[in-house]
Amino acid sequence: MTTLNKDWLGAKRHGGVLRAASMSLELPQPPKRFFHHGWQSWSLATWAAPAALPIQKPALLHPLQVDPEFAGHRRAHSSWVGAVEMDDARILLLGALGLDAHVELEGNRLRGWYTAGAGRWFIALGTEQDVFARYARALRRAYGPASRKKVPRVWSSWYSLYAGIDEGVLHHIFEELGDLPFDVLQVDDGWERSVGDWQPGDGFPSGMKHMAQKIKATGRKAGLWLAPLVAVGSSRLFREHPDWFLHDDEGSLVSAGFNWGEPLFGLDTTHEAARAWLRQLMEQVRAWGFDYLKLDFLYAGALPGKRAKEMPREAAYRSGLELLRSAMGTDAYFVACGAPILPSLGMCDALRVGPDVAGFWENHRDAVWLRNLTTPGARNSIRTVLHRMWLKPLVQLDPDVAYFRSVECALTSEQKSLVKALCLICGFKSSSDLPQWLTAVERRELETFLRSASRVEQTGRYRYRIAGQEVDFSESVELPAAPNGLDSLASAFMGWLSNQGWALRAFDALSKNNLKRLRNKI
Repeated sequence: MTTLNKDWLGAKRHGGVLRAASMSLELPQPPKRFFHHGWQSWSLATWAAPAALPIQKPALLHPLQVDPEFAGHRRAHSSWVGAVEMDDARILLLGALGLDAHVELEGNRLRGWYTAGAGRWFIALGTEQDVFARYARALRRAYGPASRKKVPRVWSSWYSLYAGIDEGVLHHIFEELGDLPFDVLQVDDGWERSVGDWQPGDGFPSGMKHMAQKIKATGRKAGLWLAPLVAVGSSRLFREHPDWFLHDDEGSLVSAGFNWGEPLFGLDTTHEAARAWLRQLMEQVRAWGFDYLKLDFLYAGALPGKRAKEMPREAAYRSGLELLRSAMGTDAYFVACGAPILPSLGMCDALRVGPDVAGFWENHRDAVWLRNLTTPGARNSIRTVLHRMWLKPLVQLDPDVAYFRSVECALTSEQKSLVKALCLICGFKSSSDLPQWLTAVERRELETFLRSASRVEQTGRYRYRIAGQEVDFSESVELPAAPNGLDSLASAFMGWLSNQGWALRAFDALSKNNLKRLRNKI
């Protein structure tokens, strides 16, 4: 282990780069805060007290929401980069320039390590904006700059209809969108036979090539959602090729979490037959005519497990992303979601950098009872996206959609404004609002948002000036207090209940009933 003390830090005012398998920085005094950086798109990123974050629940969803190897870590932990805030407001940052690396706070030491071999570390001391900007520049030299493609304005089917879509409903919506200035119309989850079986389901009898043609007839590009590195247990892909999926040392399948009412499994991106299937899938989607691809649940390719070809898990994931990128072609616009952050750099055009937004502010069950800040909700999204703004020189940032409608939306006007501001800061504009649900005023607000080119200036850690207007996110990023009293009892019960597969299946059934209600409102 390479150990550096305050004398080294004093001599290296602007930091430096060192190579080591592990690194330990001696702090001159106990830090005030620690910067926790989550592993993938939805994982929490935040400044917090210099201690381990509460273990979020349920454990059944750890593979889907956090790095499962560190879900119960006893110290303040961060993926690839960690930082501490000192009493004098200076920030000491320790960041890996390679993959499969971790940082933790151990007493008065900031410690980093690679899980396989040695790698380069970037160390800097200074103001927050300065040290993160210099770390981003070091990463840019390693992985390349952000895509220079024009960031498209996207309409997606997800946050209005979720998986309750079919070609007739979408055709009607496309007509109602009229001349709203969207560049892409994205067909989200619900078009496929099954997660893992990427052929059109019964609701799309004309096929996906026909759907892409319908979209292009409106003068826009065709977008498609799919999750190529994960499959549900009932899918034909999984039933016919279980050997393509990650296993543990005992030969049991590795869990990729639980969604769509059943267990998920992650594809082995080093398995030659699976790789051939991935290439064919991307070529098929492009042949259908889709130019904008949102690939979701990508974390599944980087989970711990035995692989056909032995290599570190993030390196294996990146090799899978290289294959996907090559097969879809560099002319396609590629959005990575549910994706490990550092291993995705240089592979995608845009990267989701927070949890799903949803049409509500915060769920008390998730935030307080389950201590889970990776679940959908506007506040969870704002909190993590703000703490990932430093990635902007490296990749186009997708903060998720903005809301303008009042129908099926519980966000207040102020909360909607914060979500819209977040999109403007990132420079990525998208919405899922159905035109049928918008009032004339709301439709004009959406059009103004899509056409705006606002000047953005950061004036503080959580403060921005957008087109001359001050926006302060400070209250949005506060972490919920620990449960006490009745909340403690509810926390224990909900922690148990949410870890039961039957309970999650029941929740999925309720969600499907809600989809029928939403469709009736079109």
